[in-house]
This record gives sequence, structure tokens and C-alpha cells, in this order.
Amino acid sequence: MAVNASTSPSVPVGLQKLLQQSDILLAMAVAAVIGIMIVPLPPFVLDILIIINVAIGLVMLLVSMYIRDPLEFSVFPSLLLIATLYRLGLNIAASRLILLQAHAGAVIEAFGNFVVGGNYIVGVVVFLILVVIQFVVITNGAGRVAEVAARFTLDAMPGKQMSIDADLNAGIITEEEARQRRKAIQQEADFYGAMDGASKFVKGDAIAGIIIIFINILGGFAIGVLQLKMPLIQALQTYTLLTVGDGLVSQIPALLISTATGIIVTRAASEANLGRDVLSQVLANPRALAIVAALLAALGVVPGLPKLPFFVIAALVGATAFALERSRRHALALAAGAATAAVASKEEPLDAQAVVKMLPLDPIELEIGYGLIGLADPEQGGNLLSRITLIRKQLALDLGIVVPTIRIRDNLQLPANAYVIKLRGVQVAQGEARAGRYLAMDPGVAAGPIDGTPTREPAFGLPAVWITADLKERAEMLGYTVVDPSSVITTHLTEVLKTHAPSILSRQDVQTLLDSVKATHPALVAELVPNPLSIGDVQKVLQNLLRERVSIRDLVTILETLADHAPTVRDHDTLSELVRQALGRTICNPLLEQGALHAFTLAPQLQHALAESLQPGERGMSIVIEPQRAQRLLQRMAQAMEAMAAMGHQPVAVVNTRIRLPLKRLTERALPGLVILAYQEVPPGVEVRITATVSIDDEG
Repeated sequence: MAVNASTSPSVPVGLQKLLQQSDILLAMAVAAVIGIMIVPLPPFVLDILIIINVAIGLVMLLVSMYIRDPLEFSVFPSLLLIATLYRLGLNIAASRLILLQAHAGAVIEAFGNFVVGGNYIVGVVVFLILVVIQFVVITNGAGRVAEVAARFTLDAMPGKQMSIDADLNAGIITEEEARQRRKAIQQEADFYGAMDGASKFVKGDAIAGIIIIFINILGGFAIGVLQLKMPLIQALQTYTLLTVGDGLVSQIPALLISTATGIIVTRAASEANLGRDVLSQVLANPRALAIVAALLAALGVVPGLPKLPFFVIAALVGATAFALERSRRHALALAAGAATAAVASKEEPLDAQAVVKMLPLDPIELEIGYGLIGLADPEQGGNLLSRITLIRKQLALDLGIVVPTIRIRDNLQLPANAYVIKLRGVQVAQGEARAGRYLAMDPGVAAGPIDGTPTREPAFGLPAVWITADLKERAEMLGYTVVDPSSVITTHLTEVLKTHAPSILSRQDVQTLLDSVKATHPALVAELVPNPLSIGDVQKVLQNLLRERVSIRDLVTILETLADHAPTVRDHDTLSELVRQALGRTICNPLLEQGALHAFTLAPQLQHALAESLQPGERGMSIVIEPQRAQRLLQRMAQAMEAMAAMGHQPVAVVNTRIRLPLKRLTERALPGLVILAYQEVPPGVEVRITATVSIDDEG
């Protein structure tokens, strides 16, 4: 038997048919409200419509109390407008009957006589109190909360959307789940924006109620005295009581709906209804109730205060506190017993699979403060995501590695303008960027200072200044290098990725690279892996190359060199040096200036002395010399580097093959920007122009 998916089997057939015609019914209801304003109504019909108005207010109040999330009642803003229009229509209909017949039905008359005791002065006072409660207290408060909620919801949208994108990229959620979450975020923003506007309906309704009551009193008094020839007191009492009754009948449902508005805009998402949340949270601490009971009892013994009410309420509150405390202790005892039983039965308290899913770390993370969220949101003009995509492409071209997906997330614990770069959950770098500002750096030729906030460029530590957008052109005219905050972050991220490329390259990445080569050179890969080299051996050679920022993109040449020498050479450092010689042209080309290589070298006697001092260690061959000589060597090499930089050349040193790698390890901390080449790495036909020869005094 086929079942219509659009209907629910738990809904009666008659109601299903009614729901199918809901659009027509709503249009007819709105048209009927307009008709109420135009067509005179008999008093008994007005009575029925007034009771319906009270029922609508109660329904909206109770529904708002039972929802667990504001979006469950997302139609509330539109319903509020319709209810307000309906209530104003009833005011017009009642005013017409009051002024024409001096009678507006039994309900209004009952409110005018029974509720306020037939005293029109008391009625006016009660009405004004209701208006003050609604207009000054509830409506103003709800309107302010709705305004703040709308602004905060819109401000939080970029962070929420970025979190969804990050979860999607990490594979935590599916495309369909991401689409549903984005839709929920959009609905939430639309809802609070609509509530911000809908709260103005309630405020306007309260103002209209005050104006209508005074118009009806004055108009009724004039009709009663001038047209119906009533005595002044009788006219005042008759029309005032009817008008006050009409005002009370209108303001009570309005007060209910205003309260419902306040409940919805102050309601946070929860797993239970409002009543359960209130009781569970208010009664969560029995000690607070016990203190209240003691204070009430103390007030009861104060001379002049009535003792019985204080003592009765104190006893009730104290009994409640005692019962809650006993219940809490009983629950703790049961929980302790259950935990003991679980341990005794050796049951796992958590699902092992769930724990395993929590273990993996993101390879690369970029955490940003809330002030930088706009840089990662395309809807706000942010281009950080697209630039990071370009970084991955550029590193693939420059270094030959595939950088894993970089996860971007907001971290509210960071300062607003701060960002942190993490590798496998460990922070490796941090910096600062200011949205809406520009970073101006002096390359050494700036014509003068510029106003701004002094700082240091995070990637290279150069002195810089954060300037406003209006100073950008002036800074460029003065000779400063000016970059936007996204460029600051991406430049820093690029340098961090290049520095930590050896750590990023995993065995699985090596396997992926080998698979790509195998598609075109199957014999080469089969000859090399798994014998004589394992994937781990190939990984260590590639990591040695990346450690000095040598591109491994020409993987065929690398593997062929390894295949030639691996049967006889097992040392990873030696294999790496042989590969560097095969990649000599690739290494040297970026360093050439007009076809020539500018470099300094070490004196032959010094190179011989360093070769004689080589000793094997944990990291391979190392230069072991006295600290004083090592310090002098580093100082002389630093001076040679400064001289080359002053001439506009990149600092490069050329030495013999035997000491190249040990010398690099000796200088990599003190002189990280120095490129050290072996003579065999310089390809034939390249002219080497020696700018200086470094020596230590005792080597002459």
C-alpha cells in the first residue's frame, strides 16, 4: 500500500486536508481582519472574536515556553504581525460600537465592571499599569535583546561557516550535512533579524493602545453630552468604563504575546522545555535555598514584621532544600555504585572506536583570532582561503611536495589580531596581523619615517609599521614595501612550510610520489623499492634535500641516482650528496646572476683542516674543532655574507664535497640564510666568481 510521504500517519485525515489548504485559510483570515475594521459587528460576534484573541495570546505564550530552540517557532515574527493587526482590528470594531451604541458586548462590559469594580478611575489606573509593564519593561527589554541577538548572530556567521568548511575539508561531516548546517545558520540569522523588527510591532501596539483609549474617552464623552444629552458624570462613567474594558481586553493578550516575544529572544538552545530548564537550574544548588530559608526565618523574628508568612515560606523553602540535598546524595551514591560495578565487570566506559576517531591530528593548522575572521570569509572580501590554495600550488612547483590540506579555524582564546601555525597539533610559529591595516617595511631606501604602530614582520623579523589605508599611497611614494594582512599571514605560512617541509613529508606522501612516478617509469621504481632501498630510506634522502630547500620535483633524476648508487652505498647522507650533484643545475639555476655564480670560499688550508677534524656522530659526520676556532670561523663567514649582501648578491659559499654537509650543519643555526654548495654541484659552463676567501688566522 502506497503512503504519501508528505503526510504523517499520526495526523487525522481531516486535519491533513485542512493543512493542505492552509495558504487559502491564512489569506481568508487576513482578509477577515481587514473586514473587521470596515464592517460593523454585532456585540455577540465581537465577544467571540475577543475570546479568540485571548486564546491566541495564550497559545503563543505556551508554545514559546515548550520549544527547545527558537528556530522551532520560526514563524513567530510573521504570526506576531498578524496577531497585532487582528488586535488593532478588534480595537476599531469595539470603538465603533462604544461610540455608536454605548455598548460593546458582554466581555468588554464585564471587564469594565467586574475586573475593576465598576470604578472608572481604578480602571484607568489598572490599564496604565498594564501598559507600563508591557511597554517599559517587557517590550523594551525584548527589543534590546532581539537587537543584540541579531547583531551577534550576524557577527558570528563567518566563524560558524568557516568551522563548517573546516569540518568538511577534514572529512568530519558530509556535503549534505554541511549544506544543512549552512542552511540552519542562515535561518538563524534571518530569524533574529526578523525578531529585531517584529519587536517594534509590539512597541507600536502599546503606543496605539494608549492613544485609542484616550480618543475613545474624549469621543464618547463628547457624544454622550452633546448628542445623547447625558449628564456629565453619567457620560464620563459610561464611556470611560467601556473604553477601559476594551483596553484591558486588548492589553492582556498583548501582554501575553509580549512575554512570548521576550521568552523566545532570550531562549538559548536546550534539550528540554523552559519549565524543566528553570526548575533544574534554579533548584540545582540546595545550599542556596537553605540560605534563603534561614534569611526568611531571621526576618520573621524582626519586631514589627508579620511572623506567620515569613515562617511558613521559610519552612517550605527549607523543606525543599532538604529534599533536594537528600536526593542529590542518593544520586551520587548510585553513580558511585554504578562506577564500581563497571570497574568490577571490566567494561569499557567509552566506545573504543569513538576514542580512536579523536586521536588523529591535523597535519597543518592555522588558528586565527576573532579580529581576523573577516580575512577568511569571502563574503566579507577576505581572500585568505584562495591565497592558501595558491601556497599549496606554489610549494608543489618549488619544492615538489604536496602540502596537506591546511585547516583554518578561529580561536577565541587568542588575541583579536593574533594567529598561530601548528604542525600536527604543536605550535611552531605565531604572529600578528591587523585587519583593515597595511604593513609597511623599509627595504633600506625609504625617504623618511611614517606614522603607525611599530612591529616586526613575522616571517623574517624585519622592522615594520602597521599603517592605516589612507597612508598606503604615501608609504609607497616614500619607498616602503606595503603589503596587506593576508599577504603577511601567507608569507609567514609559506616560510614555515618551507622550513618544516622535511617534517611534513611522511612515508605515505613518499608512497604517493612513487606511485605517480611508477605510472610512467615502472621499471625505475621496481628496481629501487623495496630493494635495495625501503620507502623509509627514500624518505630520509628526500628529507635531507628539503632541509636545504632543494626541490624534489625532478623525482625521476633522484630515483635514478639512488638506483645507481644504492647497491653499494647505504649511508643516507652520502646518497643525499650524490643526488645533490645530479641535481646541480636545478640547485644552481636560482642562484645565478647573468649566467654567473657569485660566491665566497674557504682557504685551502682551512678546508683541509676542517676535513681532518671530521668525526662520525649521531647525525652523521660532524666538524669537531675548538669552540674559539668555530666562533672565529662563523664570524669570518658572517662578514663574507654581509659583504655579498652589500653588493646585492645572495650569500653563497663553495667548498669541497667532503666538508659541504658537515659545514652546513655547523652553520645552519648561526647562519641559516647561507647556501653552501660543493664544487661538484656547480654544472659545467657556469662561471664562478669568488667574492672573498675566508680564512682563520692560524691557517694563514
